[in-house]
Amino acid sequence: MSKTIKKICCIGAGYVGGPTMSVVAKQCPHIEITIVDMNAERIAAWNDENLENLPVYEPGLQEIVAEARGRNLFFSTDINKAIDEADMIFISVNTPTKNYGKGKGMAADLKYIELCARQIAAVAKDDKIVVEKSTLPVRTAAALKSILDNTGNGVNFHILSNPEFLAEGTAIQDLINPDRVLIGGENEEAIAALVDIYAHWVDQSKILTTNLWSSELSKLTANAFLAQRVSSINSISALCEKTGANVDEVSKAIGMDTRIGAKFLKASVGFGGSCFQKDILNLVYIARSYGLTEVAEYWDQVILMNDYQKQRFADNIIQTLYNTVSGKKIAFLGWAFKKDTNDTRESAAIYVADYLLNEQAEITVYDPKVSAERIYADLDYLNTRSSEENRLLVKVVNTPYEACDDAHAVAILTEWDEFKSYDWKKIKDQMKKPAFVFDGRKLLNRKQLEDLDFKYYAIGE
Repeated sequence: MSKTIKKICCIGAGYVGGPTMSVVAKQCPHIEITIVDMNAERIAAWNDENLENLPVYEPGLQEIVAEARGRNLFFSTDINKAIDEADMIFISVNTPTKNYGKGKGMAADLKYIELCARQIAAVAKDDKIVVEKSTLPVRTAAALKSILDNTGNGVNFHILSNPEFLAEGTAIQDLINPDRVLIGGENEEAIAALVDIYAHWVDQSKILTTNLWSSELSKLTANAFLAQRVSSINSISALCEKTGANVDEVSKAIGMDTRIGAKFLKASVGFGGSCFQKDILNLVYIARSYGLTEVAEYWDQVILMNDYQKQRFADNIIQTLYNTVSGKKIAFLGWAFKKDTNDTRESAAIYVADYLLNEQAEITVYDPKVSAERIYADLDYLNTRSSEENRLLVKVVNTPYEACDDAHAVAILTEWDEFKSYDWKKIKDQMKKPAFVFDGRKLLNRKQLEDLDFKYYAIGE
């Protein structure tokens, strides 16, 4: 008989915690869920009357928050109270790649996870089920358990690994109708308690239970395989451009093979997002730490190919614009790493911009969901130049037409659907001639643009 869960606390109100817990609250109105975060500004945004101001943009999320918030879904900065009252605690804090010390640039930075564990241990007065939701390196659960058991008040903690497989932009659909739910753990009763929650809306056949390590490693492996497909087709896109093949035609031909399948074979300027690069680096670091050099090098190549693709895209812009972009205005359409999200982590746009800024280009950015503040923060984080310089060379505007006004070239960096419906004749008329479009997402219609007399370049053609 599994324990009945009445109250859940989720630590971390970001892209994982917010949508995941909102959907659980919608599907399980009998469970009270409190999402906590030490970032008071973020919590205030989750509580904002105006749902347009939620800190995470996901299609379908506003409606769910509107239904559950204040009923059985709460957002708070009072972390201790939520931990104390909860039967089950989800950890959804950020696990960025380390930018210091041993493993810098590769290993996951687990300081936030550890701080979380110590806070849970200090506060908890009765038995808790602790669920890892963040993407973590294999064997983190062991570290969590050690901290909880050695610093707590003699309370029993059961650790479960329940990795999320959300794709941003479709997170709500992915949560309501998942391919699978993966739960790893050692304690059967704790596993059953979490299975019971998901079983309210997910078919039992889709709920997989494994040991802890398999669950943790499955998450890293799934993302590594997906990213590998993107890098594989991107490597072929470079060959297509040299040989006169068309990468879309190649993708279609190989994707019709049922052993390969058609998904994730779209060539582009490169993958971004918070997980792919971080998870592969993690996998590489773990493989190295166990002395598996060949395994590490194999996966490292997926990242190298992704970096190469972004650099190649920027180089092509420079070469096409007569080998100089100094003082030239380049319009960026899109800054988010993919459409239907306001997340910019590891977005290709950041690196393409950085490369062009090194060549003294002037960049004007329009993205329908990303704020100017975020764009400048992304560039400042690279430390390539001062934040004053970034603000001098990069301008963020509120309409695509303003972005393209007087530009030498337009670069498409996110596949937002609205870009297809713009008045491209109007854009062409206000640009410098010849007017160039560099389509990093293969989004627009080549014939339509060439008929308007654009010089159109798409990846892999």
